[in-house]
Formats: sequence, C-alpha cells, structure tokens
Amino acid sequence: MRRAFMPVVLGLLFVASFANSSTAAQTSRGGDVRVNQLQVIGTHNSYHREISEREQAAYDAAINTPGDYDAFLAYSHAALARQFARQNVRGLELDLLGDPLGGLYDEPLIRTMLGLGPLADPAWRAPGIKVLHIPDVDYKTTCVQFVSCLRQVRAWSRAHRDHVPVAIMLELKRSDARVVAAGGVVAPAWDAGALDALDAEIRSVFAAEEMITPDEIRRTGRTLEASVLHDGWPTLRDSRGKVMFLLDNDPGPIRDAYIAGRPNLEGRVLFTNSRPGLSDAAFIKRNEPRGINTLQIADLVRRGYYVRTRSDVPLQTVVENDTSMLDAALVSGAQLVSTDFPQTGMSARYDSDFVAELPNGRSARCNPVNAPRDCRDDRLQAGR
Repeated sequence: MRRAFMPVVLGLLFVASFANSSTAAQTSRGGDVRVNQLQVIGTHNSYHREISEREQAAYDAAINTPGDYDAFLAYSHAALARQFARQNVRGLELDLLGDPLGGLYDEPLIRTMLGLGPLADPAWRAPGIKVLHIPDVDYKTTCVQFVSCLRQVRAWSRAHRDHVPVAIMLELKRSDARVVAAGGVVAPAWDAGALDALDAEIRSVFAAEEMITPDEIRRTGRTLEASVLHDGWPTLRDSRGKVMFLLDNDPGPIRDAYIAGRPNLEGRVLFTNSRPGLSDAAFIKRNEPRGINTLQIADLVRRGYYVRTRSDVPLQTVVENDTSMLDAALVSGAQLVSTDFPQTGMSARYDSDFVAELPNGRSARCNPVNAPRDCRDDRLQAGR
C-alpha cells in the first residue's frame, strides 16, 4: 500500500518545491505564515453521538436498509471543547436544519415507533437552527441548538486566544426522502430568508473581529478569487484566536441563493464551496484525496485556495485499517483534513488502531505544499 503510494509522494515533492520557491514566498511577506499555509485536523459530523441499539434497529427499518447504521454511523464524538483541548482538533463540521418556530424535530420517528415519546431537552422546542444528522432517525447530538454549539466554541476560543484559526464547516441539510416517506418531518428549505438568519445567528455569537470573513480578504477592484490568488490570506499573526466558516454544500441552489446579489460574498459570513474561475472561489472541497486528486489538491493549495479533504470514510476505513486516504490527504497539502477518528483508541472497538493525526502530533503544522521555508511547526500554536 505505502510502496504504491511512493510515486505520488515524489510528485508532490516537486510540487512542494515549486511552491516554496514561488507562491509561498510571494504570499509570506516578512516571513509571516498565512492562514492557508497551515494544515490542521478537523472532525466530520463533529456533534454526532450514536443512538441506542434499539433505535439503530428502528433506523434500519425506517429506511428499509438492514445494517446501514452499523456500516456508516456507529461512531461518536466528544463535546466540541474537548475535541480542541484533548484531541488537537482545529476544524469542525456541523449539519444544520432550519427550525424557525421550534419543536420541529423533538419527536423523532424512531422514538415514536418504539413508544419512547418526545425528547426531554427543552432546547429542541426553542426556535432557531438545530444541529443533527438526519431528522427523525439519527438525531443525537452534543449540542442541539446551533448557537449553543457556537457558544461552546467561543468560550474555548476566548480562553485560548493564541490558537490557530478554527475552520467550521456547515452543511445545510434537508429531510431524507426515505424518512419522509416513512412518516418523518419535512425540514424547511434554505431560502434567502433562512440564509440571512444563518448569518445572523453566527453574528449573534461571534463579533466581527473574532472571524475571518470574505470582506476581510477581498481587495478593492478585485473579485474574492482574485484577492485570494494575488493578495493572499491573512497572516497567522493577525488571525490567532479567530474562526472562519465554510459552506460544505456543493455548488448548486443553496450556494446560488447565498451569493445572489453578492457575487463576491459581500457582507456574508461563510466562504462558499466553489470552483476555480468563479468570483466567489476561495474555498474548495475535495473529499477524495487519493490518486490524481492528490496532485490536483496540491495544485489548488499552491495557487492559493483553501481546501478541505477527508482522511477516512466511516466505517470502512477503520474496519479495513486502511491509511491510504489519510496518507494522501496529509501529503496533498489540503489545509483542513477531516476525520471521525482523531484520537488513539477511538477505532479499537473495530479491532483497529486507525487514528488521523498530524505527523508532528500537534494541533497544526507547516503546510507541506506551500509553507515558507522559515515556517516552524513549534512556533505555530504558541505564537513565538
């Protein structure tokens, strides 16, 4: 496995060498490392907790797919602040569903099927965006309300003001059609009003100076993409203690609605998942890092885009104890590498020792593709 991977590694060495001699030097004024010249580990479905075994069986029955839960969803994450403090995580992913009136998701279908009644936590009945995986069938979460998740992040961030920027991916979800057909609720659409409310909820928790936003990066007379590629991202020195928000959804109706009348994300909070050549292109998602994608991600990173990829896919990766995806993700230079297993021991239940962590064992490292030559891992977190 690793021997077959070597040609890709050698190709990356050439790409990294070229980056270090050109783009990285160009975007690292005065030796300052920039936000896009780091690499961090983030978690996928960072809020996720497993439902009970009885509910898992009801889940499989509701979607008419026996064994589906065990194959894909049998993993749990620590509370968000513990991921930062104990697992060196510096990126999150939250799945969001609209609930403007409150109470839309407090009686999950599988609990009704089992006679368990509604959920006891009053947070489910409060108005506002909720954080969960799939309404009615995979609902368990470490923080019910979006703003409560954000407050946990903010509290940790304010207590550790020298941290490297935390990237928070947001996937804006709707109900699963299979679950709706079985009697589940229909989540509201992410229309213009809902997207404005999303920005408002984020701004209700984080002050402008606590975030990296498109407005901060865009230069007068340039598109957001041109600003990123020609002028670069903010320096780490100016970005410590901040968060940035990334739209996980692929280019399509939700992205189109979010940029409507704002082609460069003027006044918006999120960086959209876009494509090279589009005016809003600063962040690009490439979930699969293996094969030719390794070099393609490295090229995007070298050019100046911020890229997210994944190191594992639950639960096949850990069951097979396969590190090929992790190896490729780390070498690719993608700034945000997402995992469901950020700590040693989490995969042991599957008779596996898989863990996704940076080679230096820290919360950040100098990006292997575009970091300037004078970047030092030991100076990233402490700000020395």
